[in-house]
Amino acid sequence: MKSSRRNFLKIAGIAALGVGAKPVFDTFAAVGGHGPTEPAPIFKSSEEALTANHWAMVVDTRKIRSERDVAPLFRACHQVHNVPDMPLKRHEIKWIWAESFHHAFPDLHSELISDKIARTPFPVLCNHCENPPCVRVCPTKATFKRESDGIVVMDYHRCIGCRFCLAACPYGARSFNFFNPDDYIKEVNLKFAKRTKGVVEKCNFCEERLAEGIIPACVEVSNGILTFGDLRDSRSSVRKLIAENFTIRRKVHLGTSPAVYYIV
Repeated sequence: MKSSRRNFLKIAGIAALGVGAKPVFDTFAAVGGHGPTEPAPIFKSSEEALTANHWAMVVDTRKIRSERDVAPLFRACHQVHNVPDMPLKRHEIKWIWAESFHHAFPDLHSELISDKIARTPFPVLCNHCENPPCVRVCPTKATFKRESDGIVVMDYHRCIGCRFCLAACPYGARSFNFFNPDDYIKEVNLKFAKRTKGVVEKCNFCEERLAEGIIPACVEVSNGILTFGDLRDSRSSVRKLIAENFTIRRKVHLGTSPAVYYIV
């Protein structure tokens, strides 16, 4: 057993005996030298970096007629972020994908829903919640929320593969690498780090592109289906869309406050 795994089991055992969660989290947070505070930035921002007080996304489902309309979104995201194409569905890695209304919004589903809504493939992804449960359960701070702009990001080097975040996320927005993803990536983007076997991954709102002044890849190819902007700016494009249209969010009753809105 590797030393890091042995230390993990030792600390987890102490927590089970009742020492308490905070000391355990602080012990893990010390790994990497950044202490219990937010980890150091992963991507260095340029002078052209796009900034916001709270990034959010609006999905205009009225512009989606079939899978062909949303397929370019998924393809662009997965190519940019070296997402492996696993042959078996139970092993697939997903950053953004399509769900039916029934699966995306089980609390809002009705047998009387319109045929148009029932047939629409809804793009779903990490919701970059205001109150992210995945952040609270991560013992190493591999998952953390950026206070500067609200994005929930990951430091893959800190991830120990405990999968607590998978259990905590109510949106199924995280995937686990059961196999070496290198074997299932057709064309590698050298600008973005590949993950390894035993690591969790998810959508990061294209934090690396924002740092260079570029909008998220999925938004860039969406033909107006996706809009990205500052939720705290009343003049932003996302705020205008939310103000002028009826929008819904996924599982708001859980209190996570998702940052992804859907116009229906």
